[in-house]
Amino acid sequence: MELESVVVKRFILLLIIVFIGYVSKPLWEEPVQQFVSLSVRDSIDSIVDSVQENLAINFTFDNPQSESNDTDVGKPKLTAPQDQVFSIYNIELGESRADVEQETGKPKRTSKNEYGVSWEAYHENYQNFIMVAYDEKNIVRGLYTNQDLIASSTGIKLGSSKQSVQEYLGTPESVMRKGLIHYEINSNGEYDVFHLDSSYVTIFYDKHENNTVTAIQVIDEKLEQNKNALYTESSQQLKEGFEYQLFDLTNASRENHNLPILTWDDHVRETAREHSLDMAENHYFSHTNLRGQSPFDRMQEDNIRFITAGENLAYGQVSSIFAHEGLMNSLGHRENILQKNYKYLGVGVAFNNESQPYYTENFYSDSPSL
Repeated sequence: MELESVVVKRFILLLIIVFIGYVSKPLWEEPVQQFVSLSVRDSIDSIVDSVQENLAINFTFDNPQSESNDTDVGKPKLTAPQDQVFSIYNIELGESRADVEQETGKPKRTSKNEYGVSWEAYHENYQNFIMVAYDEKNIVRGLYTNQDLIASSTGIKLGSSKQSVQEYLGTPESVMRKGLIHYEINSNGEYDVFHLDSSYVTIFYDKHENNTVTAIQVIDEKLEQNKNALYTESSQQLKEGFEYQLFDLTNASRENHNLPILTWDDHVRETAREHSLDMAENHYFSHTNLRGQSPFDRMQEDNIRFITAGENLAYGQVSSIFAHEGLMNSLGHRENILQKNYKYLGVGVAFNNESQPYYTENFYSDSPSL
């Protein structure tokens, strides 16, 4: 009987402790949550630099020629979305892959993204460029475009002013929660994040086009919440995903400006990867490596034969999309991305021990411009 009495008393004590813990949860939960400013992204963006230089070198290099868009495939007729504020290429979150591909055809590329799923890239030689993310049931959970394929129930579209976006959609989000950490969104005016229709809509602005809408990303709320940290754990698949996505994003931007499409180059991709890895492992960020070599020294050392060349660097952006949009808002990087004389591009990505990505883009041409 005494033993039973002790057990009962202990059980009652345990219930009391659990009850007290539950009641006092608001008092102890919030203090352990961290509040981190995302302005780190902006300081990273501001120190990104670019190099562009003409070098007269009498080399020849046998590579396929750059493609150009001589055929206009035509933009689809856009209609206002039925269920959500935004659609891209008349596609909304929640649609099936079968419905999407009935309109777009099969994807040109599948590559891993920071949400643990893949971006499927659809386009016709970079015209009508969109990226779509599906869940395990082939339902659309993410959308992106930087072309004139945006429709909305509010009339917002590519080229709309930032002022009109904020008038229609209200005050953008100031904080994003990941696990127990609150991240303050400080975008330096380059984008706004809105919580709409159980999704997070990021609208990017072009500082060099009067702060008008230049791109949009729509991510399902559950997909965003499943990403419980700012940076996704590094992997070979994610590295390659960021590399190919930056290449595609660059060409989609060039198509917007009626420029020749660049050709992917595996050779210079290795040069770019080596530099990204060197920066990540040795904790520096510069076009000049620790051996004093410039981008052009590294390319020559790797037997890249070029007449003109350029390099873009970025560090710390959470995805290829944020890296690309940041580069387009920096004049020096933008000039490299939109340089009409370049023919080839290789992109190399590496991660440091905190899974922060380093991005290197190496552009070049092996023949004089006409």
